[in-house]
Amino acid sequence: MSRRTAWRAALAATLALAGAGAGAATLPLHTCRLAGLEHDAQCGVLKRPLDPGRPQGTQIDLHVVVIPALARQKQPDPIFFFAGGPGQSAVGLAGTVQAFMQRLGQRRDLVLIDQRGTGHSAPLQCDVPPPDEALARALDRLREVAALEACRAKLQALPWGDLRFYTTTIAMADADAVRVALGADQVDLVGISYGTRAALEYLRAYPLHVRRAVIDGVAPPDMVLPASDDVDGPAALDKLFADCAADKACAQAHPALRQRWQALQASLPRAVDIRDPVTGQPLHVTITAEAVRGAVRRPLYRPEQAAILPYAIEEAAAGRFDVLMAIASSTNELPTDLSEGQHFSVICSEDVPRLPAPSGPASEQGAQGLYRAVCAQWPRGAVPAAFYTIPASPAPVLLMSGGLDPVTPPRHAERVARALGPKARTVVVANNGHNVMAIACMRDAVFRFIGAATEAEALAVDLGCAAKVPRPLAFTPPLPARGVQATNDPDRFDDPPPRAPDAPGTPPPATKDSR
Repeated sequence: MSRRTAWRAALAATLALAGAGAGAATLPLHTCRLAGLEHDAQCGVLKRPLDPGRPQGTQIDLHVVVIPALARQKQPDPIFFFAGGPGQSAVGLAGTVQAFMQRLGQRRDLVLIDQRGTGHSAPLQCDVPPPDEALARALDRLREVAALEACRAKLQALPWGDLRFYTTTIAMADADAVRVALGADQVDLVGISYGTRAALEYLRAYPLHVRRAVIDGVAPPDMVLPASDDVDGPAALDKLFADCAADKACAQAHPALRQRWQALQASLPRAVDIRDPVTGQPLHVTITAEAVRGAVRRPLYRPEQAAILPYAIEEAAAGRFDVLMAIASSTNELPTDLSEGQHFSVICSEDVPRLPAPSGPASEQGAQGLYRAVCAQWPRGAVPAAFYTIPASPAPVLLMSGGLDPVTPPRHAERVARALGPKARTVVVANNGHNVMAIACMRDAVFRFIGAATEAEALAVDLGCAAKVPRPLAFTPPLPARGVQATNDPDRFDDPPPRAPDAPGTPPPATKDSR
């Protein structure tokens, strides 16, 4: 018996013992139409216990969407997509996923699962504040924490409100139950951002049921997100400053950008007059250094949005904060796009307990300060020690990173690839930010990686196009219109100048098309 065969037999025996006396759950599907999809999908609900230790206890509805393959003879391995956040709804991204995976969807079903706590699967969303209150929370950490504490109390009153049971490990057990209900022996995994952590956990827990895996913007289980965020965000901003200094046009327009940023930070907090970036109403607010650091963070996710940051920082350093507040507002996801309850249930259970002990005022600022405050009273689920391990993978894994990513830069993918072993392949798009699958040539690489007939062909996919993606030029504000002196020329600019009539017998002038 080969090592792989023995591994499969041992795992099958373990699963048989675990499921003894319990029949596989059913997932009846019906035709449905979803916003953004070009054709019908199949929708269904799978019943799952809220507490896996009490199978007969409170049940939740796990919402699943299958986007059927278009080919008559489809491949047997569907693609499971895991969304980011944590807290995003995979079903809510159906149109985007179908667009990114259009070629893959020709021969493989695309399966979207609203992870427990997100979308319509036992949702854990907070109320959406009006624009003025949202801005007030962004500028006041204590106000933001108080709002999240009020939301937690409201969520705990829900029938599914035991916030201990929304960890990644439990969610991946849900995903495997979907696989079983769909009758698939193996699946292909695609995860973005936090979805890469979900995919890695599925690969760890159910390795023999994974054929291929693609993880984009790698957030490993042991990264301790708040601590990493406080390192990776400033590093991405430093890279922006360095790239601006190295670019002739940007350096001329912003000759001391790093120093201007440092001076701006040193001048805060201060009271300023701005216009609400959503309503346009004039406001008198106090801007803090923490708020400004938060405002530049989101545009760094995408280089085309980060291109305006040099100009916005210069404006803010001169006391004009409207541009910075406007781009920070425009790059935030809609509140309904993220389930805050599921987000904090994951991070408070899996990351915050691994934060280093507080060491002065600095540790109470940034992402660490926010998560320490919110998680102080947030219920924490049990996380198995094995969750933080990354075993060698029996299946090929493609790890994708953006060199400018402020939250999951390449350093995380490189470490994970070493742990996954020889069947892991990394690619870095140096001039891209968070998540690179939106780039056309990367979508093609993913298609060829998953579609390859053999593992050797998958691992040999050409990824050279990543080096050809340019960084967007720094934004330059339009110049004001200039006055132009009237010429009072009676001839239109395109009228030929008058000339003497041709002499008799003079041939016409030669033209470009004369033969």
